[in-house]
Amino acid sequence: MEKLSVNGIEYEIKKLLGKGKGGYSYLAEKDGKEYVVKQIHHEPCSYYQFGNKIQSEINDYKRLSGIGIKMPVMIDVDVDNERIVKEFIDGKTIYDLVLEDNMQQDYIAQVESMCKLLYPANTNIDYFPTNFVVNNGEIFYIDYECNDYMEEWNFENWGIKYWSKTLDFLKYVDEHK
Repeated sequence: MEKLSVNGIEYEIKKLLGKGKGGYSYLAEKDGKEYVVKQIHHEPCSYYQFGNKIQSEINDYKRLSGIGIKMPVMIDVDVDNERIVKEFIDGKTIYDLVLEDNMQQDYIAQVESMCKLLYPANTNIDYFPTNFVVNNGEIFYIDYECNDYMEEWNFENWGIKYWSKTLDFLKYVDEHK
């Protein structure tokens, strides 16, 4: 079984959870407890410009924590190896729930409540539905990415397009089979 070390602590990798613009997230285990280990990557992304990715993750986590967004706790950061250990929040993503026709109106209300915290703090998050997990009826933003608020990228103008089986959502599904 593959292992990843974070500041000298070994985590057993159980499976790949997903690949994002900035890294690979793995379900990992240590001492019988599950975690997410994110390995930053430097693969090109045509639609997004990055600075120092690991420092951005740290800064974004602090910013969103200060705003009060429900998200996994950042447990450890290995700056040299560009790895982060996060709390694992079990559940289905909004993306999966939309695919399965199990989306609930309450989940949209919950993200809108997040927006009421984010917008006055001049902040947008990545509203794409793979970035949200439902655990015991509560949604959690499982990414740390955030940016200064821009109306075109807010939930109402961009994110909502992917929170139901819209043409945009179905096109994305088709392109990523």
